[in-house]
Amino acid sequence: MALSRVLLDKTFICWFCFLMSRFALTCPTHFRLFWRPMTVLTFDLFGEHPLTEEAVGPLLVSGLITMPVMRSSSLCHGFSSSSGSSPWQNGRPASQRFSSASSTSSASVSWAEERNSVLVSDVGDSDGDFEDVWKQQMKKRVAKKQPKTTPVAKHPRKGSQKGEYDGHKNLKPSSDLLEAVKTAKSAMQIVVDDWLESYKQDQAAGFLELINFFIGACGCKGVVTHEMFKTLQNSEIIQHLTEKFDEDSVKYPLAAPGPIWRKFRSNFCEFVNALVCQCQYSFLYDDFLMDTLISLLTGLSDSQIRAFRHTSTLAAMKLMTGLVRVALQLNLQKDNNQRQYEAERSKGLGHRSPERLESLLEKRKELQEHQEEIEGMMNAIFRGVFVHRYRDVLPEIRAICMEEIGTWMQSYSTSFLTDSYLKYIGWTLHDKQREVRLKCLKALQGLYNNRDFISCLELFTSRFKDRMVSMVMDREYDVAVESIKLLTLILKNMEGVLTDADCESIYPVVYASNRALASAAGEFLYWKLFFPECEVGMASGREQHHSPRRNFFYLLLAFSVESELHDHAAYLVDSLWDCAGLQLKDWESLTGLLLEKDQSLGDVQENTLIEILVSSARQATEGYPPVGRVTGRKGFTAKERKIQADDKVKLTEHLIPLLPQLLAKFSADAEKVSPLLQLLNFFDLNIYCTGRLQKHLELLLQQLQEVVVKHTEPVVLEAGARALYLLCDPEFTFFSRVDFARSQLVDLLTDRFQQELEELLQGSYLDEDEVYNMTATLKRLSAFHNAHDLTRWELYEPCCRLLQKAVDTGDVPRQIILPALTLIYFSILWTLAHVSGSNSSQEQVLGLREKLLTFCDLCQSCLSDVDSEIQEQAFVLLSDLLLIFSPQMILGGQDHLKPLIFLPEVTLQTELASFLMDHVFIQPGEPGSGYQNGDTKDAEEEQAQIEQLHQRRRLLAGFCKLLLYGVLEMEAASDIFKHYSKFYNDYGDIIKEILIRSRQINRKQCSQTLLLSLKQLYTELLQEHGPKDLDSLPAFMEMRDLARRFSLSFGPQQLQNRDLIVMLHKEGIKFSLAELSPASSSNQPPNLAFLELLEEFSPRLFHQDKQLLLSYLQKCLDQVAQPSSHSWSPVISYCHSLSSQENSSETTPQGHPQPKKRRIEATFKEGQEHFCPPQEQSLLLSSVPQSPTFTSTTLKEKDSLWRQKDEEEGSGSEFSQSPLGSQKPKHSYPEGFYHMVHSHYGPGLGSQLTRLTLMEEDDINEMVIEESGEEEAEEWEDTDKHPNSHSSFKHQRDLFDSAEVDSDDF
Repeated sequence: MALSRVLLDKTFICWFCFLMSRFALTCPTHFRLFWRPMTVLTFDLFGEHPLTEEAVGPLLVSGLITMPVMRSSSLCHGFSSSSGSSPWQNGRPASQRFSSASSTSSASVSWAEERNSVLVSDVGDSDGDFEDVWKQQMKKRVAKKQPKTTPVAKHPRKGSQKGEYDGHKNLKPSSDLLEAVKTAKSAMQIVVDDWLESYKQDQAAGFLELINFFIGACGCKGVVTHEMFKTLQNSEIIQHLTEKFDEDSVKYPLAAPGPIWRKFRSNFCEFVNALVCQCQYSFLYDDFLMDTLISLLTGLSDSQIRAFRHTSTLAAMKLMTGLVRVALQLNLQKDNNQRQYEAERSKGLGHRSPERLESLLEKRKELQEHQEEIEGMMNAIFRGVFVHRYRDVLPEIRAICMEEIGTWMQSYSTSFLTDSYLKYIGWTLHDKQREVRLKCLKALQGLYNNRDFISCLELFTSRFKDRMVSMVMDREYDVAVESIKLLTLILKNMEGVLTDADCESIYPVVYASNRALASAAGEFLYWKLFFPECEVGMASGREQHHSPRRNFFYLLLAFSVESELHDHAAYLVDSLWDCAGLQLKDWESLTGLLLEKDQSLGDVQENTLIEILVSSARQATEGYPPVGRVTGRKGFTAKERKIQADDKVKLTEHLIPLLPQLLAKFSADAEKVSPLLQLLNFFDLNIYCTGRLQKHLELLLQQLQEVVVKHTEPVVLEAGARALYLLCDPEFTFFSRVDFARSQLVDLLTDRFQQELEELLQGSYLDEDEVYNMTATLKRLSAFHNAHDLTRWELYEPCCRLLQKAVDTGDVPRQIILPALTLIYFSILWTLAHVSGSNSSQEQVLGLREKLLTFCDLCQSCLSDVDSEIQEQAFVLLSDLLLIFSPQMILGGQDHLKPLIFLPEVTLQTELASFLMDHVFIQPGEPGSGYQNGDTKDAEEEQAQIEQLHQRRRLLAGFCKLLLYGVLEMEAASDIFKHYSKFYNDYGDIIKEILIRSRQINRKQCSQTLLLSLKQLYTELLQEHGPKDLDSLPAFMEMRDLARRFSLSFGPQQLQNRDLIVMLHKEGIKFSLAELSPASSSNQPPNLAFLELLEEFSPRLFHQDKQLLLSYLQKCLDQVAQPSSHSWSPVISYCHSLSSQENSSETTPQGHPQPKKRRIEATFKEGQEHFCPPQEQSLLLSSVPQSPTFTSTTLKEKDSLWRQKDEEEGSGSEFSQSPLGSQKPKHSYPEGFYHMVHSHYGPGLGSQLTRLTLMEEDDINEMVIEESGEEEAEEWEDTDKHPNSHSSFKHQRDLFDSAEVDSDDF
């Protein structure tokens, strides 16, 4: 008994603990072995007076002992809260703490203080993902009472403000941690270390700072205080934060635009990762920090506020990723521990250390407990957050979940790479949002790229393979690209999974217009068809040097021919360039196949092989994709330019000796010669000089001359002229030799032309051979005159004599006239190039003008030729010359060319417009349209129709250029505008563009032209059908559709177009009443139905202008002699469009929707009478607006704010100068309008309209104007700098945002 009393003495207990602490610091290893039985002894001796935490505080702080503790049960919202739990207390083991994580996420969790009791839970979840861990028996832990007073930090954390926490009662909103993460002035590891230091000194204050950091990262200004955290439940705290979440914009930090907030997102993720990393050896297992943090994030992730949901989900997923890394390290430590244990046991009895074995067993047990706790945390996050958020309504949240689960599977494959987790990615492949599908595909790419994971992906691949193949045709290009990359990995690592049908659906994508997509398909094609065969060829044909590369080209030829798209070899080469560029640059094998004598290649294969040769040369030397494909790159790097220069030299050195041989072999085939001549564009021609290859140049010039003499096809002649132009550079040392060859060729052609022309002018008959020879000569001269200056051969005069004879007699064949026109055109342009210099004489300028006028007269005469090809050629040349010699030519200091300015006369303008109507705007079935009704179209006919459509589009574009550059008057565009609706499918894009450009040049004149188009169409219809029942004709319905399109073309800028719309209505009213019926007749005027077309423009009017137009119409109708003028149906319909509420959007002159509030308009009426006297006939556009002009874009206010503002303004307000009883109706109608409505609709309509007008006055709506992204970003920055500042309006909270979407949406 005496010993017991001594032991019960507190003084002895303190001395005892002091000695124990000294012992622990001196020999920590022996102390740990001693402390566990000593703790049991202490409990046995002391009975109900165990060692208190005050006594063993030094030992606890030193970290050398651990109190037997119990974790809090408030980990996620699936935990029971019948008795309440406090986050300040410790909890139960991991397997018990996370056992009910799969329960519903809507259950509330109590954060209230828990009584001191021993909590033991044996609840298990047999369906858990870590059930093998949970089934183990866990030891019971005893919860100890938390000290009532929290020790104060002796050394406050760097950057913390003095007096921030005052006993946890007066908690101030701390933004130090949030600001540190936002600015990132220090590394996130340092920020976490500073916070951990604060957390060690004051656990409660540090954890509340962390909680408020996550809440502040959501964009919420609410703060969780100590009292709230201690007394309120989870749902109550979140509800309180929801009420405090009253921000000015829907943009929260994670969704706010701007580089600052994008950086904040990356810093936020880095902070969470650093938090887990820095806590993995200490506070991660303190039974409080992670439990309560996961509980907080799980509760916030189920909030209806999307900012809470988005931010907490991102934090929880990054927290899970950090825990996965910790679990991996624990696995490595367990493996090392097991190897050490086995190594120690394998030693002999004399060398084995029992203490070593005991410590290893203790370490293994500790690691096992830690692993169980980590897996319990991961399961809680997965079931509490991921399972609910992977199908959230917000696509950003779904994308986060898919990205992180892919990371978990790659890092911790033993636990996560199972079908139970893969199914989430497979389901989400059907997501409607691009970014979510993209994250799924990228996650799968990381899995399929690792051959060790292939065995785990077999079932998933068989289930979702069809979906992955179908995503190749995804409407989003980047998604389709990633899907093809994924299928390429499957092709490489899983043999036999993709069938031939699956692969054949990918092959055509190599011809896609999107280069990234085509390149991905090219890589797939390479690994499927080319790589296996080439590898086999290289393995079996090592002795034959060229066989593997030739095998590649044979396969490429076979694929190109079988795909039936061999005309697009350039696109195929571009698609394969990134993966097979080395093979495609094997020009030795290519030329060897082409020059091989005993080759078995067909004509199509030879054409394709030559096209591949030219395409690979272009790709290697220039690097640009074919026409229609855009890389999105602005330029090349220095390394890429160096590679291109080296390839150009290699190509030139190889092909200079072989190009004459290729031309000699294929000189008779135009399809093969033309691309071969294009190879000179990719040569480094200086090598002809430096490499002493003059003899090869002579051979090339000979072959070039033979090709020009043999062929008459425009493609071949243009390629030959271009090739000779490249060689005729005065900087080359061989220029004189090439110029001599060119002169010989042109002399030969000119002599032939002169001889044949003399025979034709003498009136002798030319047979077919002579016509063919003369046509061929003119074509060759025309092609060469396009690229070379042939002025010294004086071809203008003989060609003019030829055309004059054709115009006078009509005996010249069409085949001769067409190249003669082109030859004169090029001659004029080369003469213009000569006189454009500053040293040209006035005589040369006047001589050129004389030639121009003569040629234009000839072309104008050809416009009336019977042959359509001659007419079209003359129209194209006239359009180009009128554009070249327009007033624009004297700009830039070319005043000496002013005599050359040529403006068409009225007759020429009329003929050009008539030609356009006869050859461009042709209905199907009309002569010259190319459409034959009732005939079955084959491929050739369809191709011919497509070419004719392209030709007509070129003609229309030439005429439109004359309008835009002021060569033709703007009124001439009415002939184009009136066909906008009828020919929308063929020329809609061109007409829309000319309409936009015309409005940019002159808005008023463009509007008058639109009205003129409607007048012309109406007049034509009136002359054809007469005035009776005009509005019931289908053509009139088409006119209304055209008027509707014209109205939409004005766009949303009502204030800018206000005067134009009013002018259009006024001119339309004048036109409708311009021609009146005889006085004795009761018929309406013939143009009155035109008012129905004006109705389409009525919605573009302001309310004030509608009233003025009604008055103007009333005055015009009063001048009509017929008494029944007010009852005409077009008049009633037009008045209805100016007065009906559904057509008037009630917009203010500022262009914003007018707030429908009680307004007193006595002042406005007086002002209107002052500015608009009754005798004034014109419309006054400077009327007083009915709503005040707001200078701020933030016009969103509550109703109470509006009322408060009106009360503060008092008598000084414009809208409160008269009492409510004296308020007049908002709409004022002409005096005769009510009589007109009464006579047509009955007596009740007028009073009904008045009641509706007065009722509409009582509606009070707000004006809502969305802010731009930049203003929102600035607002966020201002909010951080001035937390007490308020915006001018309050945004509605996102309280009704659905947190989940149905699986059918995917």
